[in-house]
Amino acid sequence: MNCGLVIVLYHPDVEHVQSLLDELASHKLPVALVDNSANETPLTLSPSCQYFHFPNNVGIAEAQNVGLNYLFENGLSHAVILDQDSSFTASMAMALLNQYHDLEKTYKIAALGPSIHCQFTNQVSIGRVQKGKQINSQVRKVKQIIASGMMLSASAFAEIGNKESGLFIDGVDHEWCWRANKLGFAVFQSLAVCMPHRQGDDRVKVLGLMFKQGASVRLYYQMRNILLLSRRGYVPFYWKCRHLPAIPLRYIVNRFCFPEGKLRGKFIVKGLIDGIRSKSGKIQGSLPK
Repeated sequence: MNCGLVIVLYHPDVEHVQSLLDELASHKLPVALVDNSANETPLTLSPSCQYFHFPNNVGIAEAQNVGLNYLFENGLSHAVILDQDSSFTASMAMALLNQYHDLEKTYKIAALGPSIHCQFTNQVSIGRVQKGKQINSQVRKVKQIIASGMMLSASAFAEIGNKESGLFIDGVDHEWCWRANKLGFAVFQSLAVCMPHRQGDDRVKVLGLMFKQGASVRLYYQMRNILLLSRRGYVPFYWKCRHLPAIPLRYIVNRFCFPEGKLRGKFIVKGLIDGIRSKSGKIQGSLPK
C-alpha cells in the first residue's frame, strides 16, 4: 500500500499513541511522527517511523507540512493525517485508499476523510448547515473535513499547496479544503469508514446551546483566525455568517460561565485585536494572566 501517515503530537497520552504506532507498524505503514511537545515523547518507534521534534511548537499546520512533505518526498503517493487522540487502523487506511482511487476516476479530488464518531456525544457527526451531498451509498461530497483522518495525494498537495502555517492551529484544515475548492478540487467524506475521535477538551451546555470548552489560549487562535479568514473571498459565506455574529455570545459564555473566565475573556480580546491587525503565526508578546 503506497500510503503513509502523519501523526502530530503535543503532550499526548503516551499509551494511546504507542498503541496506535504499534498497530501501524504491524502492517509496516510508513509514519511521520511530528512532536510539538516541549520534551521528546518517550515512545518505542519502528524502523518505518520517522520522528521530528519541535520543542518550541511550530503549530499544527507546519507540523502537518513537515510530515506530508517528508512522506511525499520519499515516494509515497498518498498520506493520512491523524491527531494524537484519534483511533485509526491499517484497515481504515486501506479502505480510504481504495475509495480515493475510485473517486479519482471521476473527480478532481483534494481529500477524503472518514465519518467521525464523536466520543462526547456518542454519535456520528453531521454538519448542521452543510450536510454535504451524498453521491452514492459509500461517500458524500462536502465543503470541508477535519484534518484527523484526512487522506490526500501527493499530486493534489503539490497543486493546492502547504497547510497555512500562519493560522498555527484553528481553521487550518477547513482553509486548505476551501482553497482546494477554489482551485476546482472536490472534498469527500466516507460513509463506509467511521473513525472515533475526541474533538476539544469538553462540552458544556449553556442556555440550551452546546459550547466546546478547551484550553484558554485556543480562544486566541479561534477569534483571531475567524477575523483573518472572514476577509477572504473563497471562504464560504455560511461560515462567516455562523462565526462572526457568534463572537459576542462566545465572549459572554467564556467570560461568565466557564472556569477562569477572566483569563478566557482576555485571550478572546487579544485574539480579536490581533485579528483586526492581521497578525498571524504563534501568539506573540506577554500572555494574559
